Amino acid sequence: MGVHSAAEVVLAGLDPEQRAAVTAPAGPVCILAGAGTGKTRAVTSRIAHRALTGEISPRHVLAVTFTARAAAEMRARLTVLGVSGVQARTFHAAALRQVRYFAPRLLEGRAMPELLDSKVRVVTLAAAKVGLRADRAAARDLAGEIEWAKSSLVEPGEYVIAAAKALRETPYEPAKVAEVFAAYERLKRSNGVIDFEDMLRAAVWGIEEHRDVAEQVRGQYRHFVVDEYQDVNPLQQRLLDAWLGGRDDLTVVGDASQTIYSFTGATSSYLVDFPRRHRGATVVRLVRDYRSTPQVVGLANAVISQARGAEARLRLELHGQRPPGPEPELRIFTDEPAEANAVAARCRTLVDGGTPAKEIAVLFRTNAQSEAYEKALTEAGVPYVVQGAERFFERVEVRQAMVALRAATRSIPGETPLPAAVVEALTAVGWAPDAPPPGGAARERWEALAALVQLAEEYAATPEVLPIGEAAAVERPVTLSDFNEELARRAAQQHVPTVDGVTLASLHSAKGLEWDAVFLVGLSEGTLPTTYARTPEQVEEERRLLYVGITRARQWLWLSYASARSPGGRARRPSRFLPQLDRSGGGERAGGGVAKRTAARRPATQIVSCRICGATLLAGPDRKLGRCPTCPSDIDEDLYERLRDWRARVAGAQKVPAYVVFTDATLTALAERRPGRTEELIAIAGIGPRKLGLYGEAVLALVDGAAVDDIAPQKTFEISS
Repeated sequence: MGVHSAAEVVLAGLDPEQRAAVTAPAGPVCILAGAGTGKTRAVTSRIAHRALTGEISPRHVLAVTFTARAAAEMRARLTVLGVSGVQARTFHAAALRQVRYFAPRLLEGRAMPELLDSKVRVVTLAAAKVGLRADRAAARDLAGEIEWAKSSLVEPGEYVIAAAKALRETPYEPAKVAEVFAAYERLKRSNGVIDFEDMLRAAVWGIEEHRDVAEQVRGQYRHFVVDEYQDVNPLQQRLLDAWLGGRDDLTVVGDASQTIYSFTGATSSYLVDFPRRHRGATVVRLVRDYRSTPQVVGLANAVISQARGAEARLRLELHGQRPPGPEPELRIFTDEPAEANAVAARCRTLVDGGTPAKEIAVLFRTNAQSEAYEKALTEAGVPYVVQGAERFFERVEVRQAMVALRAATRSIPGETPLPAAVVEALTAVGWAPDAPPPGGAARERWEALAALVQLAEEYAATPEVLPIGEAAAVERPVTLSDFNEELARRAAQQHVPTVDGVTLASLHSAKGLEWDAVFLVGLSEGTLPTTYARTPEQVEEERRLLYVGITRARQWLWLSYASARSPGGRARRPSRFLPQLDRSGGGERAGGGVAKRTAARRPATQIVSCRICGATLLAGPDRKLGRCPTCPSDIDEDLYERLRDWRARVAGAQKVPAYVVFTDATLTALAERRPGRTEELIAIAGIGPRKLGLYGEAVLALVDGAAVDDIAPQKTFEISS
């Protein structure tokens, strides 16, 4: 096959947008690729097409990814396309290779320092140096702060101000974190070790400060591709700029709607600003979704269409390319155990029906939520694997807690109620029942132990029944010893190794993966969005997390939330991001087939968002008002009173109750939103074509300032007479 024939084969089967990305001219190219739109195919085809047509040499290409798995996939696809020699590596792997190669020159013959696998051990020592006793969770949070600072090009002396500007939720006072940061840097130097951020900085320094190194690197790499460009941080961008050296043969691929790692220092600003930073850049949008059914794609579009902020400027409206599938389901449950049991039962049904367990995923906001699903799947006989996290009973803090609970049987009186006994035992190992501490790892630890307390409350609610004689039985409260045996039983069951199982994963660790069937669980306010999302930017990132979760599903999608954490617990509201789907209490469609037929006849409900905060509105009165009940009202009191007076006159003339004309909620909506045109009037829930014809002219006149007496009665009533 000739060179040009091979190049044509590369283009075969591409859709028009993918072909435009592949054949874009040399120079800055930005490919905005929605979930499931074939971005890897597009970018590898672009490299292959340019190589096969002789435009570039494969050995001069550096393709940068964020995971080793993505880099391996890119290399494999290029090999299939007949192109070899392209360097496809992660930022860290590319930097490490360069630093090792140039180390003798940069370090004047000294060996390259040892690279730390983890910061936690050194951070623990650094914390002790400044008077802090940091347990593993606190050390992980401190390491995360140091990693964020170094990725953001922030020095220890700049940390306090930078953290304040970024609204960081720090595990300790910012000044104390800065002290630990400085001590960590000193310890590394004295021990002759470096971390991953140091390695990236060394690669930057080698190019920026050594002309011979810069010439050699830039002579080797002349064409650059960066995948997941929305996830780069300032340090990685600095390295990319050093590699480029002012040149512009750069192709970036990203999706601003999948920006979910800003807490690590990643920023979508480089993707958003790409056309401004690179004048004359070619921008291509991939919007044909080959992964998910049109029903899943429609839901994803509905969720992300409500997005606000800088990333929303680049959001893409996807177009599903697969055959139609089932509508996404939304289920409401009384409590979390009921939700978990229903999910496990449906997983059992799917597996029995022929869906491979590995093609099913249960996704949640925090790793601490996994315990309920591990338990429910175990009891349902469904194998599972935990993605990106330890199983619940393998976590260090849970194992330590179980030791403490066993020890507490000797010190806590046997008559102590089980929940109180568990709280007392966990308090002795540093857990506080009032509120979780700041810091992600510390909060995960707190939530894991809180899950044990919740488990104790559920277990205590089912007292053991002891047989007495032949005809009588007696209940006795469960004890701490009983609970310890229960925990040991569950831990033993869940240590059974599984190879092909349902995936349990957090939404963050699910990014880049996909399954036939996806369960998105725990979608309540306080969980998604988390209570720790306090700024508009943080709330929008939580919305994008839900979007990422939805777009993991190929065929079947279930969304659910529990009205309370535990039986009889405090009521919770559904996530503000949830659109209007078919809802039913208790996780079942009330009324069976009748309800299903009714739902089938019912027209699709449009998403209504709060005009003040942007939350999705679920309740009818809230949807009519166009705002959350907790958002401030801007009602025109004078207009409201004139509308009430007018309504009373109309109702009296028609001899009907006032609410038949308009409900109080509709009057409030009119007085708050003050529609000036027919289109604005009919947009208010509760005002359809009939009422528009009956009362529209009168209402618009009242909004415009007319007095009730100025509206001719015959004009108001003549249509209905």
